[in-house]
Amino acid sequence: MANKIRTTHVGSLPRTPELLEANQRRAAGTIESSEFHDILQRSVADVVKRQLDLGIDIINEGEYGHITSGAVDYGAWWNYSFTRLGGLTMTDKDRWEIGDEVRSEPGKVRLSSMKDRRDRKLFADAYNDPNSGIFTGRNKVANPEFTGPVTYIGQDQVNADVQLLRDALDNAGAKDGFVAALSPGAAARLPNKYYDNDIDVVRACGEALKTEYQTITDAGLTVQFDAPDLAEAWDSVVPEPTVEDFQAFLRERIDVLNDSIADLPREQTRLHICWGSWHGPHVTDVPFKDIIDEILRAKVGGFSFEGASPRHAHEWRVWQNRDLPENTVIYPGVVSHSTNAVEHPRLVADRIIQFAELVGPDKVIASTDCGLGGRLHHQIAWAKLQSLVEGADIATKELF
Repeated sequence: MANKIRTTHVGSLPRTPELLEANQRRAAGTIESSEFHDILQRSVADVVKRQLDLGIDIINEGEYGHITSGAVDYGAWWNYSFTRLGGLTMTDKDRWEIGDEVRSEPGKVRLSSMKDRRDRKLFADAYNDPNSGIFTGRNKVANPEFTGPVTYIGQDQVNADVQLLRDALDNAGAKDGFVAALSPGAAARLPNKYYDNDIDVVRACGEALKTEYQTITDAGLTVQFDAPDLAEAWDSVVPEPTVEDFQAFLRERIDVLNDSIADLPREQTRLHICWGSWHGPHVTDVPFKDIIDEILRAKVGGFSFEGASPRHAHEWRVWQNRDLPENTVIYPGVVSHSTNAVEHPRLVADRIIQFAELVGPDKVIASTDCGLGGRLHHQIAWAKLQSLVEGADIATKELF
């Protein structure tokens, strides 16, 4: 619809207790595949309807097909890939335990282990305090390592993802949908025991994930590349690199992404960038201004980024002196996943208008900072989406 600020979100939505229980039973091998599929299909239909009833314009399947084990779905956005990529060997270690402590050198950025993050070191007492709230609701999840050639083995799973969403959209008479998938750089964020160097792992992941990307766009859906590695990785480089070295690190990853998506319709692609999204201090995050120009090299139809978090809400200013690539839009986050406070619709509208005045209202699609599932209580998550829609309505009236 013309003359309207459209709305979307970043992907993960709260799973229902029924689906969480079914995920647990699936991991334990105590549920038949047919029963699990019935629950998943029903859950996707319900979450699609709920988004449409709320007034969200570009919707998804809540990432319900991104299966993880346990009663809490935090981290499913990444862990789901472990069953879709060949060449991995599972360990018994969580992502905060796995990996080697490595050090970068000038001109050679290397990622260290998650536990070696500079933010984690700076606020060690808070991170180790179970009452700090940093990891509220987070279960320990075993992570793998790369031990062989990376291949794609998730065709049946991605087929199911797109079919579930396609069926739910068609049944509801809706059109615009998206499915999230890992960027090559995000997928490569595991210990490498096989390839000669880190960028070879990224290239291998990019080649493998082409299948997933193509399947999504072939279904008439938009593919969202989840790429927190483009911002979040800065915190895992020890010692802190120069901005120029980190920009070169990003350039390699954007080049791989561009190669991976060269055959996709550009208007059916969008790139999501965030700073890791865990509930922590984030004082060691890289400034958006230092990475935005490399990110804008991505040949995608739109850019999704945090615009509401207390650490990055001020960075709307990066758009004051930059032009968007032709035929692209932005998906600024105007409600945050990192606070339980529900943003007032007036504040949401003000944030939307701020971006619209810089890049043009026709180039703004209002969104969330990151996925809401697993990070917020389901009541709060849905209240934030309602505020998003109400704020977009206010902005529409004032902009058009």
